[in-house]
Amino acid sequence: MYANILLSTDGSDVARKGVEHGIALAKALNAKVTVITVTEPLPVDYGSGHAAGWIPSQEEFDRFDAASKEGAGKVLDEARAMAKQIGISAELLHVPNAHPATTIIETAKSRGCDLIVMGSHGRRGLKKLFLGSQTSEVLADGSVPVLVVH
Repeated sequence: MYANILLSTDGSDVARKGVEHGIALAKALNAKVTVITVTEPLPVDYGSGHAAGWIPSQEEFDRFDAASKEGAGKVLDEARAMAKQIGISAELLHVPNAHPATTIIETAKSRGCDLIVMGSHGRRGLKKLFLGSQTSEVLADGSVPVLVVH
């Protein structure tokens, strides 16, 4: 049915459930698994009108990038351990400084994935009330089937 599954995670509890479900599904189907985590760029406020904005220094950009890389590493290490525990291997991918939904869709297409598995919501939005903004975007804009896990 599915031979190449993309699992998306931001490290949140709901995303973790999606990874667990996706790994179990991949094992049952003997499918290839890629786990992706996407970290967004540092938000910059250029200001508007009379309001002064905030433009980070290079040092602040570098610290943010290092913290993003470290956080993504922890998220992917957890996914690797989950896959190893169930007896499968997973390719791990961190895409920094990108828009998550767009990157998830593009990665699924470029890697020939035939299913995306993701949590119903991540670290954003009104928890447990609505689909997360990234999940909603992937559902609306993608062409690959999406399995949403609560």
